[in-house]
Amino acid sequence: MSKISIIVAVDQQMGIGFENKLLFWLPNDLKRFKALTTGNTIIMGRKTFESLPKGALPNRRNIVLSTNPLTTCTGAEVFTSLESALQSCSAEEKVYIIGGETIYRQAINLADELCITEINDKAPQADAFFPTIDLNIWHEKSRDSHPMDEKHLCSYAFVDYIRK
Repeated sequence: MSKISIIVAVDQQMGIGFENKLLFWLPNDLKRFKALTTGNTIIMGRKTFESLPKGALPNRRNIVLSTNPLTTCTGAEVFTSLESALQSCSAEEKVYIIGGETIYRQAINLADELCITEINDKAPQADAFFPTIDLNIWHEKSRDSHPMDEKHLCSYAFVDYIRK
């Protein structure tokens, strides 16, 4: 079975998006996302795929989940379920679940690792949320905190969790 990681940025209320857009623009979060996912497989929902400014992300195997079997996404493979998408992955593939809310809820019980960017702020509006991280299931492996600066309008921390 592939190693499954979830990667997400959340605000203080576990918000992850509003109207299919990120809540905060954090260049270092985007750099971390690219560094972790490049060369690996990413699985996302159709709406997340549609939110990508240039379509499929380069140097990654892009998998899109859609309940409509006729959906096509340029540069990506489309599956109708998370289970069938995961079955298409080899044991050597590292898989990152990159959103959105529905896909995170399906994947959290299958994941081996959570790569969370905790944003120390509340978005004015959010309509998509990450599930609560149950600390009876997840153990904080590492935390790398960063202060606010000229490129980041709020402080944040990269927090990795592993399943207990």
